[in-house]
Amino acid sequence: MSLYAELHRHLGGSVVPRVLWRYFHRSDRDLAQRFPEYPEFEEFYTRPRNTLDEYLELHTLVESVQTAQTLPYFIYRLIRGAYIFENLAYLELRYTPYLRTPDHLSQSERIEKMAEIVDIVGISSRVPEYPIVTSQILCMHSRLPYEVNRAIVDLASQAKEYVCAVDIAGGDAHVAERLDEFVGLFEYARSLGIKTTGHLFETSSGCYPQLLPYLMRIGHGIQIPLKYPELLPEVAQRNQCLEVCPTTYLKTGTLEDMRQLKLVFDRCFDAGVDIAICTDNAGLHNVRLPFEYENLLTLDVIGFDQLQACQEAAFRHAFAWPYAQRPASILTGLLQTESGDTLAIGG
Repeated sequence: MSLYAELHRHLGGSVVPRVLWRYFHRSDRDLAQRFPEYPEFEEFYTRPRNTLDEYLELHTLVESVQTAQTLPYFIYRLIRGAYIFENLAYLELRYTPYLRTPDHLSQSERIEKMAEIVDIVGISSRVPEYPIVTSQILCMHSRLPYEVNRAIVDLASQAKEYVCAVDIAGGDAHVAERLDEFVGLFEYARSLGIKTTGHLFETSSGCYPQLLPYLMRIGHGIQIPLKYPELLPEVAQRNQCLEVCPTTYLKTGTLEDMRQLKLVFDRCFDAGVDIAICTDNAGLHNVRLPFEYENLLTLDVIGFDQLQACQEAAFRHAFAWPYAQRPASILTGLLQTESGDTLAIGG
């Protein structure tokens, strides 16, 4: 059995439609009345949007119900599905903790509540019957105030038992007017020893080379090989990995056809730039990681050798994977040891 690493999955977009709809009908009368029948809700929740901003509005639907009280419910089902249906050995969950705090509180009170959210997500992610190595990436947000974003970086530094990195999310076009601010925040994070990734070069409106030197991985990054291939040597030199999420680009209107990603993979492989294939929002897309692999293979975007290279890159660039090898190598070593022991006993 193959075991995989998922490096780019949002907590808000990870809830599969059926689980979310059932929660509405058990616990939220207003949303249950809005979506009385499941097929209508699934069509609404998973259909493509015209722009990234329109697509991101769906996150607010889930964020509103992911509270300190309900997060264990959602995370247990997330981990169960990831283990049983996706064969994940490693999962990084990313989200903005501030947006899971009660919105009736003051900004300072919500900032204080963020640590509780991180603890709840961390504890809930450790499910003994579904042994997956998990960690959190805390997302700064392009539409949140500087004080909140700096507090998110500080929290990442203080909660290293559960947190492996920081990110910037919220729509890449909105970074432009505060670019110097986010450069400073990423520089601050690196000064604290925090690992970094960031939603950049996802769309043509989110291309900020000024931020690249401060990132260890690049969230999406597909516009680099598509429109700025001259940057690829620098990306390779920094050993930065692109977190490519194929279905996302169809759902956000960024690409018209997944086959357009062939140029992304070809140019990255030619330049020596690693790619980790990810889901981004597996629930929102109703697509699990093995199906992302299968779609890319079926459409001849990549071959099996490239797929294996991407799977290996995911473990190599994982921020909190605790082993030097990927699971397949560890299992192979165990089987060889057992075989040798058997032979020795038989002799």
